[in-house]
Amino acid sequence: MRQRHSAARARTVSRLRLAVMPMVRRAMSTRIATGFVLAATLLLAGCGSSDTNSTAASTTAKAGRPTTTRSGDSKPAAVTVDVTDMKFSPADVTVKVGETVTWKFKDSVPHTVQGIGDKAMGINSPIFDKGEWSYTFFAPGTYRYLCSLHPQMRGTVTVE
Repeated sequence: MRQRHSAARARTVSRLRLAVMPMVRRAMSTRIATGFVLAATLLLAGCGSSDTNSTAASTTAKAGRPTTTRSGDSKPAAVTVDVTDMKFSPADVTVKVGETVTWKFKDSVPHTVQGIGDKAMGINSPIFDKGEWSYTFFAPGTYRYLCSLHPQMRGTVTVE
């Protein structure tokens, strides 16, 4: 009787192994596949442009159209603001709707033109120490800006 019980138990264990092993293998395969997908996703997320050139040809914004140039091949500016000696000169300018302001960077240290407040959100130049950056204003109002690297440098563009 004992032998019969032992044989029945061995068959039951064998059947359980056959039933359970595929599930264990499937779970392990799922974990491995998930790991590969996660690794591939992380690798692909790190891929992309390694372009660090801060002088894009042009960008667009709702209130205006900024353009970045290293040479003077942009449309003529209604007003030019010189960026030298740690200041914007003139700091306050007035233009008409549709006109362009060009900031000419001629300093020994780098500067930016960064809009202050919601209205001036599109004003956002790259960092320059030499070159120029322009912004065309299409909506009337007062646009305050500063150099994000030197916040004491401030200016205002009034668009009529």
